[in-house]
Formats: sequence, structure tokens, C-alpha cells
Amino acid sequence: MEHLEKTLQIDIVSDVVCPWCAIGYSQLAEALKQTNTPHEIHWHPFELNPNTPAEGRNYREHIMGKYGTTAEGVKENRARMTAAGAEVGFNFQFTDDFCTYNTFNTHQLLHWADEQGRMHDLKQALFVAHFVDNRNVGDSTVLADVAADIGLDRAEAIAVIEDQRFANVIRESVQHSRQQGIQSVPSVIFNGRHLVSGAQGVENYKNILKQLADMPD
Repeated sequence: MEHLEKTLQIDIVSDVVCPWCAIGYSQLAEALKQTNTPHEIHWHPFELNPNTPAEGRNYREHIMGKYGTTAEGVKENRARMTAAGAEVGFNFQFTDDFCTYNTFNTHQLLHWADEQGRMHDLKQALFVAHFVDNRNVGDSTVLADVAADIGLDRAEAIAVIEDQRFANVIRESVQHSRQQGIQSVPSVIFNGRHLVSGAQGVENYKNILKQLADMPD
């Protein structure tokens, strides 16, 4: 198989409370590894549920209310997500009291981490904090703790959230993605022009990478 000689630019629009974002990235990461594709990933914010209160909302009730899904439907969906995650080494730990949270501050902290070259690491840590450890990723204390766990300055993380210094940056970035027609996540843009939506699966991502490798410049 031919490989891309140039580094593949990958922009991922996602939210840390989106389970398919965690699955989709894990699938893509495996495809990149299997195809030995040189790449550079940039994450962009998306607010899946911007009206979620600070204390969060029960995930099952939220999904039932938002999509009209039955309790049984939520259960089946969770089982499907858990199986898809397990295939690529992401181990969801859904419980009856599992909640979804407001992620506006989460995205501000990720932007701050990006200034230190650590956004990707923090993004992965937040996926785990939310979906594996069932922590409130909208809570400033939790966010600061997760940042500190990967070696970032805890006090500065708290300050970033308290003074809301990146609020306008996040609003503008979210608005920009919507203006580009992105309505759902994960949305993955390869080399700034090839948009792929949803979690595609490892094999489909490998096929996409192969097609990109075969494209003339």
C-alpha cells in the first residue's frame, strides 16, 4: 500500500460529551496506525448540548427528551456504543446515573492547552474522565484536576475558567463550524477539503486514507 509522503492534515470538530466522537477518534487512530500514515490532528469545538445546566442532566432522560427515544432504545444504543468502543480499546462505563454536561468551559480549557501544545492529550484525558470515570467535565475543579493529571498548571487552569478569557474565541469557532455546514459531530476534515461525518469504523477510515494517499497533489 502506498503511504502519504506529506503529513495528512486532520481537523476534527467534536465535543467531549459526544460518545461517537470518542469512538470515531479511536477508530481513526487505529486506521492511522495500521496504515502508518503521517498526520497532524487539530481539534475544534462543538457544543452538543449548549443549554445543559452546570450540574448536568441525566443522559438517559436527556436522550429520551431530545430524540424521543424510549428507555429501551437508550439501553440498546448504549450497548451498541459500548461494543463499538471496546473494539478499539475505549471502555465506556455507562451507569443509570450517567450524565451529560455543559462543555463551554471544557472547550476554553482545551484552547488554553492548545497554546502549550497539549490539546490532544487533554482531549483524550477528558474523554476518559467523562465516559470511563463518570466525572463532571463541566465542573471547573474536575477540569483543573484532569489538566493537572497530565502535567498542566492546575492554578492556571482554574484561572482560565474563572476569567473566561477564551469565551469569545470558543463562540467564534463554534459559529464558524456551523457556518461551514457542520451540524453534527464527529466531523473530520482531511487536508482542509474532504469532510467525513460520523464514526466510520476502522476499515472505512483505512479506505479513506488509501484514497487520500492515491490522490494527486
